[in-house]
Amino acid sequence: MATTQFDLGNETTGVVVDETSFALHGNNSSYRFHVDASSGDLISDHFGGPATENVALSNIAAHGWVEMPCRIWREFPDQGRGDFRIPAVRIRQSAGHTVSELRYTSHQVIPGKPSLPGLPATFGSEEDVSTLVVRMEDERARVVVELSYSIFPAHDAVVRSAKVTNNGNGEITIENLASFSVDLPSQELEMINLRGDWSREAFAERRKIHYGTQGFGSAVGYSSHLHNPFLAIVTPTTTESQGEAWGFSLVYTGSFAANVEKGSQGFTRAVLGFHPNHLSWPLAPGESLVTPECVAVYSTTGLGGMSRRFHRLFRDHLVRREWADRPRPALLNSWEGLSFDVNEDNIYALATDAADLGVKLFVLDDGWFGVKHPRLAETAALGIGRRIRLAQCGGQRHGEKLKFGLWFEPEMVNVRSSLYEAHPEWVLHAADYPRTEGRNQLVLNLSLPEVQDFLIASISKILGASAISYVKWDNNRGMHEMAHPSVAHRYILGAYRVFDVLTKRFPHVLWEGCASGGGRFDPGILHYFDQVWTSDNTDALERVRIQFNTSLVYPASVMGAHISAVPNWSTGRSTSIEFRAHVAMMGGSFGLELTPAEMPAEEKVKVPQLIALSERVNPVVIGGDLWRLSNPEESNWPAALFISRAGHQAVLFCFQLRAHLYHAFPFVKLQGLDPRARYRVTCNGEEAVYSGATLMNVGLQYIFYGDYQSRVVFLDRL
Repeated sequence: MATTQFDLGNETTGVVVDETSFALHGNNSSYRFHVDASSGDLISDHFGGPATENVALSNIAAHGWVEMPCRIWREFPDQGRGDFRIPAVRIRQSAGHTVSELRYTSHQVIPGKPSLPGLPATFGSEEDVSTLVVRMEDERARVVVELSYSIFPAHDAVVRSAKVTNNGNGEITIENLASFSVDLPSQELEMINLRGDWSREAFAERRKIHYGTQGFGSAVGYSSHLHNPFLAIVTPTTTESQGEAWGFSLVYTGSFAANVEKGSQGFTRAVLGFHPNHLSWPLAPGESLVTPECVAVYSTTGLGGMSRRFHRLFRDHLVRREWADRPRPALLNSWEGLSFDVNEDNIYALATDAADLGVKLFVLDDGWFGVKHPRLAETAALGIGRRIRLAQCGGQRHGEKLKFGLWFEPEMVNVRSSLYEAHPEWVLHAADYPRTEGRNQLVLNLSLPEVQDFLIASISKILGASAISYVKWDNNRGMHEMAHPSVAHRYILGAYRVFDVLTKRFPHVLWEGCASGGGRFDPGILHYFDQVWTSDNTDALERVRIQFNTSLVYPASVMGAHISAVPNWSTGRSTSIEFRAHVAMMGGSFGLELTPAEMPAEEKVKVPQLIALSERVNPVVIGGDLWRLSNPEESNWPAALFISRAGHQAVLFCFQLRAHLYHAFPFVKLQGLDPRARYRVTCNGEEAVYSGATLMNVGLQYIFYGDYQSRVVFLDRL
């Protein structure tokens, strides 16, 4: 028996190999599969709680239409040999057919985790992670598949990717390829995904898994607002805090597909990977294609336990370290205040007013560039036209110099721009078909090395010549008119190269991803950018739902959340400055989207204290564990608790969405505390001391008056 493992107490975790039986053990989970001796196929055995051996299966008879390949759990199902369920791979061979016969040939155990060339990936030391690589081959086609499994025991997370190599003499085409596929036993299950659109991201969709195929995905070129590359599978009785939950998160920013099928035998298969509409990847002899990796976690403590596993893994082993654990400066973004009305006087006045309120970072959004075609509206000059001519904007508070940030949208171009006039061939297009504009924009073809080099050089010139400490990288439309389906993935690989070079060249810059809000809120982006603008919808009531549901998979530390003016531009709703601020404080990057000079005096005077409160809250939100105590889609009183990793501090956010008249108010039962410890509870200057047991079993009660009310409560362990 060969092992690469971690010894934690009496438990052995990591990769364990017994001849051709493989196990990946987390602290509270096991993932097991083996090689079938007769077929050479990889057979799944278990993904769930700890299991130290495989259980012998009863004899399975193959009768009728559904033969043996459709009656077993398969680890990497190919197509064309009797398994009629969703395949993990479909290859059009050089002879024209799509039959494959992949058989196990060898395996290797690697301490630590290799990187994925050209792709974002989780990382860790040999103490954090170990990797199993299993090699399969189709001897007739001479196609090799290497499945890479990495286990992070502390997070009960298995990370998988696949590499397909053509060792044959003719070209083949990869028509479909999954990063992760798993077969689960015959039982009643449900699936959860996040759907939406622009300004209404992250609706949580929970539905029963029926016989047949159901799924979702994105074919817009990016991960998109429409469906996030995240899937949870749960039992019908799973709740926020109890029950089994399997979570899958694709580390990818491009088009993707997630499909779930309950087959005729009652087994449930889940498959996540490339979207077949945007693949058709040709492989010449000697060439390879590597999938993005997919993170899979398992929890017996409900959706909350699943989320906290994702949160810690992403913070510790996906987001790069420069800003992952650091509090973020309170900022003011100019967009809702200035729109395209950008000139030096306006910028200076807005930045000075921001500094007077206690803001530490001023961000100049869209409209700052253009010489021949000034950016006076969204119809012109999108593309990098000239260097910033503005010095670092004015304003100091308590001797602290205001930091400066800048908005870019480098992947897009307007027809009315110097860049397009010089290089019309640089945009996505298909032969002589019309170049369809979206938001008055065309998309630069980042699959072209010359476009990548241009963006790297142009942005480096600006960042290298100016005192810029923050970049908001925007992207405002999907992909149209591609010359070949494979261009979509080549574009994403090109974008990743640009992101990688720039973020390494300017590591001290705080990078924020944006795509009309949450259109590219995915783990792939988070490997390069420290945070993401969660939604263009800044209405505080809407943001409660958006942020709670986004936290199903993503840590609050990577969410951008701001206070905007009321009535809100998108909903027309007015809420108090305190409510808006408290909602925004639940994101890792707190800020303002308004014009201070236009604020009512009674609101404006409160902003410095609210910024100070956000600075007190921010370290716990950035590095702490999140417990969703009640969700806005299920309760009029949503509540969330952040507990610092050491457990010494906690922050409780309580909300009332609608007025509650002449009726008792509920208690909020806390979670995740030490029942034996005592905690000082502070809210609005009032203090009390309770045990963790009391706080979790009795809870706290707060009285609210009116719609859109909130409290921020601090807990300090004594």
